[in-house]
Amino acid sequence: MHFSTLCGLDDKEHDNAIQACLKKIDEWEIDQIRFSWCDIHGTTRTKTLMLDFAKQALRSGVGMVSTLMLKDSSDRTAFKVFEPNGTAGMQGFGQGNNVTLLPDPRSLKRLPWSPKTAWIQCQAWFQDGTPVPMDSRRILERALDALNEKGYALKCGLEVEFHIYKIKDQSLQLDPHTASWPGDGPQVQLIHPGYSLLSEAWSDMCHEPMGIVQHTAQGLGLPLISLETEFGPSQVEAVFSPTLALEAADNMVLFRSAVKQALARAGYHATFMCRPPFDCIMSSGWHLHQSLLDLNTHTNAFQRNSIKPGAGPLDAQYSLSEVGEHYLAGLLHHARESTLLCTPTINGYGRFQPNALAPESILWGRDNRGAMLRVIGEPVDASSRIENRLGEPAANPYLYMASQIYAGLDGLHQQRLAPLATQSPYGQPTGLSGDPQRIPNTFALALDAFERSDFMQRCFGPSFVNYYATLKRSELQRFEGAKDPQKFNIQEYFSRI
Repeated sequence: MHFSTLCGLDDKEHDNAIQACLKKIDEWEIDQIRFSWCDIHGTTRTKTLMLDFAKQALRSGVGMVSTLMLKDSSDRTAFKVFEPNGTAGMQGFGQGNNVTLLPDPRSLKRLPWSPKTAWIQCQAWFQDGTPVPMDSRRILERALDALNEKGYALKCGLEVEFHIYKIKDQSLQLDPHTASWPGDGPQVQLIHPGYSLLSEAWSDMCHEPMGIVQHTAQGLGLPLISLETEFGPSQVEAVFSPTLALEAADNMVLFRSAVKQALARAGYHATFMCRPPFDCIMSSGWHLHQSLLDLNTHTNAFQRNSIKPGAGPLDAQYSLSEVGEHYLAGLLHHARESTLLCTPTINGYGRFQPNALAPESILWGRDNRGAMLRVIGEPVDASSRIENRLGEPAANPYLYMASQIYAGLDGLHQQRLAPLATQSPYGQPTGLSGDPQRIPNTFALALDAFERSDFMQRCFGPSFVNYYATLKRSELQRFEGAKDPQKFNIQEYFSRI
C-alpha cells in the first residue's frame, strides 16, 4: 500500500493529478525534483530527489526528521527531544523521529533559473498516516474550513516590500574560519540610493535585479502586477493580484524563496527582514489586502448595494457591508493577540513608529496609510476591501492569514461594530479614557499577548500556542543574551530571511 493511500489520498482525482504531474516531468526533461516544505517560520526546506526516486515519492512521500518542526529562528531545537517529557503536549514528536513529507502533485513547477529542476510542495504527515497538526499550511486550511462553514472564502492580494542588495564580498559569509551559528551575511552595496519614491532613474538603475524578479515570478506562474522602487535605499515592492487565500499564501512562500535563489545566482542578496542592519533604511511591510467571497452569490461580501442611510465617510458602513464592518471590527478587537503572527521577528517591531507609513495604534481609516487597517473602496464598489498594514514581509503567510480569518469570524459571530474611522492615526492621546489601543511595540509584549490569549487558545489550540510560544521564547532569550544586538540582527535575519 502506498503511503498516500494510508493518508486517505487514493481517489481518482489524486491519481489523475499524479499522472498529469508525471507527464509534465517527462515533457520538461526534468532530472531532479525538490520536495519542498514550509516550516513554522515561513522558510522553505527541501530534499532533492533524483528522477526515478522522485517519481516513486509522489505516492510514498519523503522522510524528514521531525526536529525541523521544533527549531527556533536560528535552527536550534527548542525542545528537549531526547528527554522523557521534552516534547510534552506535542503528541507524535520526540527522540528525533521521522515525519513524512507527501507532495501535492498539482503544485509541480519548473524552476526558471534551473530548467532541469522541478519543485513540488509538500505537507507533513505522521508515519501512521495522520496529518501533523503543527504544519502551518494545515493550520490555514482548518481556518478556511471554518470560514467556508459560514458561507465565505477569503481572497487576498499581496503587497510586499523587501530589499535587494548587490553582493560586494561574500568571503566573510563563506570563510570557514569565521563560521558561526547562525553565520554572517555578505558584504553588500545598494542597487539604488533611495529617498526618491518611484523615481524612474532609480528604477532604471536597478533594471537588472528587478528583471530577475520579474522573470522568476512570471516563470513560476505567480500573478505579479507590478514592481516598484520604494522610498528606502535598495528597497523595492512587488504587488500581486488577489487570489483565494491558500493560493496567495502558497505564492508568498514560493516568491520569497525563489527570488532569493534566483538573485543570489546573479550576485544579489534579497532580504525580507523588516529592517536591514544599516543606519539609513526604511522598514518593509507586508500589506495584506483581504475581502470575503460569498460562496452562494460569488460576489464580494464586503460590497454595499447602497450607502447605509445616515452613514458618513467615517462610518464603516459608508462603503462596507454589514459583513464587512463585522469583519473589520473583529480584526480590531483581536489585533493585540494577533500581532505576533503578523510580525513574528524581533526586528519587525522597530517598524511601529509614528509618521512612518506604518501603524502605531489599533485603528482603522478610510484610505489612510497611517492606520493599521485601511478600508479601500467607494460606496457600491465591487473592489471594496480591507488592507491590514500590521504584517512584516518575513511573516509565515499561513499563520498571518489564519489569524485574520479567526479574528474576522469572531467579528461576524459576535456582530461586532467598528468605531469611527480615524483621521489622525498618529495623534496624541487625549487621556486614559480616550487613548487608542496601541499595537504591542516590542516582541516581548506581542509574545505575552499571544500566549495569554484565551481567544488564541480556542482558535489555534493550546498545543499550538504552547509550541509557537516556546519557539519564540527561545528567540527572545537569545536576543536578550546577545552582547551585540546589531550582530544578532545580521546573523539571525539578514543572512537568512
